[in-house]
Amino acid sequence: MRAVTLQASGRVQGVGFRWATKVAADKCGVNGIVRNLMDGSVFIEAEGEDQRVQVFIDVIKQSPTDFGKVTKLIVNDVEPQNYHNFRITN
Repeated sequence: MRAVTLQASGRVQGVGFRWATKVAADKCGVNGIVRNLMDGSVFIEAEGEDQRVQVFIDVIKQSPTDFGKVTKLIVNDVEPQNYHNFRITN
């Protein structure tokens, strides 16, 4: 089990990024949350099997939506929060 927080910067708000992140999380089989931050970035918590989380991180690095562009991605390993699904929180 691996749990991470991600902070994606670039063109990540107003382009369907949170919705596409949820779709990607569901496809990858990871649980967690995604939300916009006041500074224009997007915050993600994701947890699941190590390999599934890594695939999810790779998808986010490439931007899960064609309209977005991730220019910076900060990844931190954290303690799992035991999410039961993946949801958009704002």
